[in-house]
Amino acid sequence: MRLTVLIDNNTLIDRYFTGEPGLSIHISDGDSRILFDTGYSDALIRNACKMGLNLANLDYLVLSHGHVDHTGGLSAVARLHMENSFEGRPHRRPVLVAHPDIFVSRHVPGVDEIGSLMSQQKAGRFFDLSLTRKPFWLSERLVFLGEIGKAAGFEGRHPLGRLIGPEVNEDDYLIDDSALAYKTSQGLVIITGCSHAGICNIVEHARQVCGEERVVDIIGGLHLLDAAEEELSQIRDYLKALNLRALHPCHCTDLAAKMALSGAAALKEVGVGLVLDFD
Repeated sequence: MRLTVLIDNNTLIDRYFTGEPGLSIHISDGDSRILFDTGYSDALIRNACKMGLNLANLDYLVLSHGHVDHTGGLSAVARLHMENSFEGRPHRRPVLVAHPDIFVSRHVPGVDEIGSLMSQQKAGRFFDLSLTRKPFWLSERLVFLGEIGKAAGFEGRHPLGRLIGPEVNEDDYLIDDSALAYKTSQGLVIITGCSHAGICNIVEHARQVCGEERVVDIIGGLHLLDAAEEELSQIRDYLKALNLRALHPCHCTDLAAKMALSGAAALKEVGVGLVLDFD
């Protein structure tokens, strides 16, 4: 598997790409091409073009959760497919994999919408929708984890805004938040969007889904912004016990959290342009 960071808050030094508050990762696994999240804008298209990656030949487009900094680029990917249709250029119609709540409207005080700006109906015109609460295998070794359980009681306890829709008006606990797991010969690689479900919960769920206890790497957002010291301590202890080969926190992980977690594993820098290879 080759993993390429298309969008992150940061860019790597001397790599002249565009960063923005958001996340998008391109994954190739054998003959399969997967886009995990789409960032906030069309920047992923520009970055992918400069990296020589063709986002018109995707097999799957996977969304970790419904927030706009992970779904905002959907319209850009859809526009790419529309333009290819006009020009007669070859392109695939990817399967969009996500939780069924991915397109539900989300509100926080003072902001009318922080969820997907593309509706489910519009998305269905460009992508084949596979909205599921259950794990979905994207390849022989790569799986969308589906709805995450709550093994660690100290994570995912607080709502972030509200879910608003024809049949729902309730606090938003981000139950749609999910992640990917990849089975290597040494153990699992966990790929997260924001980890609203809690990184410990995600890892435990991945272990159960994949039937594998070993975890070698975690890359993605950990949603640790101004986190309480008690929570950071519990997460640090949990991650340290995993004996990770590396830890790649990014996007929604602040400096204080990275410093706290540096004692749990070999902390690695992440930014747009990063390429990681796993067997």
